[in-house]
Amino acid sequence: MNTEMSKTNRWLSSLLASALLAAAALPAAAQAPALGQGPGFHDPRSPFKPLQEREGVLSWPLLSSVTVKAEKNKLVPSFPAAVQALDKKTVKVQGFMMPLEPGDKQRHFLLSSVPTSCSFCVAAGPEGLIEVRSKTPVRYTLDPVTVEGQMSVLSNDPYGLFYRVTEAQPVAAN
Repeated sequence: MNTEMSKTNRWLSSLLASALLAAAALPAAAQAPALGQGPGFHDPRSPFKPLQEREGVLSWPLLSSVTVKAEKNKLVPSFPAAVQALDKKTVKVQGFMMPLEPGDKQRHFLLSSVPTSCSFCVAAGPEGLIEVRSKTPVRYTLDPVTVEGQMSVLSNDPYGLFYRVTEAQPVAAN
């Protein structure tokens, strides 16, 4: 693994771990939605509209239907059959881009079910994020993007991710 990828992976792991630990430290009433449930919170003050369901594009409510349980210091996902069936399938996904590399064209980034409201915050838990590795660069934008690629459902990812799309290519919005 090259040094730059190793730095990115350590950063990603640290970011997700910090978000999960911060959420777990909140009183139960302040956790909306509860840890490990839901695709994230769309701030009503956001200038960006929530994602709209689109035919032929993977649904975030489906992806967020995963349940998790805490075991030692990590979350262990349990995926419903409909989500498990997506593993190794070609899918289209839409979301808000969170770059993991410098530059205006990205080959490695996260898609979030909700827009970020803070430069240093993760907008959703692992059920509201998809790691994307693209074949062709995708121009960074604050608007939602759609990509198509091979989905992996991850039950034991070392970085705490639940989903990854590889060999992704940008898809023109309808």
